[in-house]
Amino acid sequence: MRMSTFAELGLSRPLLEALEDLGYEQPTPIQELAIPPLLQGLDVIGEAQTGSGKTAAFGLPILQYVDPGEQELQALVLTPTRELCIQVTQALRSYGQRKRVDVVATFGGAPIRGQQAQLRAGGHVVVGTVGRVRDLISRHSLLLHACRFVVLDEADEMLDLGFLEDVERILALTPSSRQTGLFSATVPSEIRRLADQYLYDPVVIEVRAETLTVESVEQFALEVQSRDKPRALIDVIEAERPEQALIFVRTKVRCDQLYRTLRDRGMNVRALHGDMSQGARDGVMLSFKAGRTPLLVATDVAARGLDISAVSHVINFDVPTSPDVYVHRVGRTARVGRSGRAITFYEPRQRHEIEAIERRAGVQLAPWVKDAHVAATAVTARPRRHSKPHQGADGQVPLRKLIIAGGRAEGLEPSDIIHALTAASGLDGEAVRNVRVLERFAFAEVPAPDAERVLERASGAEVRGRPLRLELARG
Repeated sequence: MRMSTFAELGLSRPLLEALEDLGYEQPTPIQELAIPPLLQGLDVIGEAQTGSGKTAAFGLPILQYVDPGEQELQALVLTPTRELCIQVTQALRSYGQRKRVDVVATFGGAPIRGQQAQLRAGGHVVVGTVGRVRDLISRHSLLLHACRFVVLDEADEMLDLGFLEDVERILALTPSSRQTGLFSATVPSEIRRLADQYLYDPVVIEVRAETLTVESVEQFALEVQSRDKPRALIDVIEAERPEQALIFVRTKVRCDQLYRTLRDRGMNVRALHGDMSQGARDGVMLSFKAGRTPLLVATDVAARGLDISAVSHVINFDVPTSPDVYVHRVGRTARVGRSGRAITFYEPRQRHEIEAIERRAGVQLAPWVKDAHVAATAVTARPRRHSKPHQGADGQVPLRKLIIAGGRAEGLEPSDIIHALTAASGLDGEAVRNVRVLERFAFAEVPAPDAERVLERASGAEVRGRPLRLELARG
């Protein structure tokens, strides 16, 4: 039976008052299910999508047990991105304001000395990105001997970004008696292995019925050639007239290009990607959340942590890198009981990817066709739903894996690799798949027929001041 108030979950009076100040009335499903076992001191694995209320689900129990009188680190929350780090920090500060809990954010891209000073001055709870936390530990600025509570937030994103080894090193430095929470939109096998090793008899919570399904979203697919996609996007926007639309692209370069295309058409649009300064990103996110910006072009990682309830449309300008990513993107619309619309562009060779998405989401994507009432002066981008894709006999495009010398330690990001490979070889950006950047090296996959050409032309290309060194993976 669903609980009606936060008080029934066992939260203390200062936290209940803070929630009242914030206008929180009822717990979400993940909060209802996760808060009681966390308050009991149990480890928890929570599987629920971004926007389901995970931050309060783990944040409120942390704040309940933090003692403001003890001037040492008592809780650590690890996040994959700066944006999520800042969002979680702001939320925990709001929840803990009546207890006077000191929450410190530690993330890359900001001066480390200022964060070191904040840690020296106190810091009951640290929210940090994985890389910056490791850096502070190595400088002896972040001591974990008294850390009683550890949370891994968006663990699957940490896996996607290649952070799992660093996460394990950090966990190994925390007390074995700690309480651990792991929250993730999906729990792939690597995350389950991590949980088996570092969590003790965890309570497993899956919130799928309300947060991982996309049944309330009308979903469409539009087949379009790569060169025609910008024109098709304008056509879709003019026909759909979205109240607010989140337009997903795969790379930062594409993000900037598409932003300029829409801006030059006189549309009120902003861009959001990882190469922007923190201040610029904060401004864009605040503007979009407040409804002042109706169109936002964003990469997946930059948009991670955006909790938007007013989004009416999600447009996948680039096909998501996996069916799970599709579900996460589309889940950003149709929130709070609303309905939404999702439109995914795909090239003829990507039909098999659409079919994989349909299997994962349990839906059939209808072909998007312009409504009859749209003025005839607009150019129609009509779907050719069953055009024959340029694929092998098995319906798949064969891929070859490239190994790239250099990784996060050299400042490499997925967009750097994609841009270098496409600029040198003439490949379309979407032909570069499954890019993974680890600490000292990286991987990418390209169509097998093009692999030798990419290797020859892209080897030696300058990336962040260093020549790119490539080799083909064996087999």
